[in-house]
Amino acid sequence: MKISIKSILFLLFMISASCQADNDYPVKSFKTDSGKNVGITMIKHGSLAISYEDTQILIDPVANFYGQIVDLSGFKPNSVFITHEHGDHLDANLLSTFNQNVNLYLNATSQKQINKGNIVNNGDTVTINQSIHVIAIPAYNTTSGREKFHPKGNGNGYLFEIDGLRIYISGDTEDIPEMQDIQDVDVAFLSANQPYTMTVEQCVRAAKLISPKHLIPYHLGETNVTQIADMLKNTNIKVHLFDTLK
Repeated sequence: MKISIKSILFLLFMISASCQADNDYPVKSFKTDSGKNVGITMIKHGSLAISYEDTQILIDPVANFYGQIVDLSGFKPNSVFITHEHGDHLDANLLSTFNQNVNLYLNATSQKQINKGNIVNNGDTVTINQSIHVIAIPAYNTTSGREKFHPKGNGNGYLFEIDGLRIYISGDTEDIPEMQDIQDVDVAFLSANQPYTMTVEQCVRAAKLISPKHLIPYHLGETNVTQIADMLKNTNIKVHLFDTLK
C-alpha cells in the first residue's frame, strides 16, 4: 500500500498536536512590583513551574505519578526545589535527566536518598539571583496520629519572592502555627489532601492566617475543594480551582 506525502505530513501534524496537548498545562500570570510577568504552571498534584524572565523553577517535578506519565519535556529549569522525599514529590529518575548545571535544593532526607543537591532546612534562605529569593518554611502534620506522615523538622514549604511578588507553596503540611508569620503573600498554594495534609476546614483556616490575595488549593486527592471557595467567598481572598492538580 502506498502512502502519499500528504498523508505522512498529516500524520506528523496530528502526532505533534497530540504531544502539544499533553503538555498544555494551565498557567496563571501575575505581575511583580515593577510590572514584570511571572507565570505559574500548574502541572499535576504537587508539581509546579515558575517562570520569570529567563529563569524557570520547578517545584516537586514528578514524571511518573502512580503509573500516570506526566510530560515534562517542555520544561528547561534553571533551579529545582524539592519539598520532601515522598515519591509524589521526589522523582530521582527524572532529576537524573536534568542538566548538571541545574541547581537542586531539597530537604536533608531527600538529599540523603539521592546523594546530590543543596540541603535546605526550615528557615534557610536561598538566593537564586538578585531578583529571586526563597525562604524554606516548616511543613508538617500536627493532628494526633498523622505526625508519621510528615514529621516536624523534616519537610519544607517554600516562600518565593520574585521582584516583590510573594508566592507561598506549602508542601505537605497542616495549618501550623508558623503560618501566622507568613505575611504579604500574593499567591498561596495550600495542600488539601486529607488525611495526609489539610482538611477543607484546615485549608480555610490556613488561608485566613496567611490572607493571600490569591489562593490555589493543590495536592488535592479526592478533597472537594469547591467548599474552600464557598467558605472564603466573604473574604478578600480570590480562590482559583484547577482539577489538574489532583
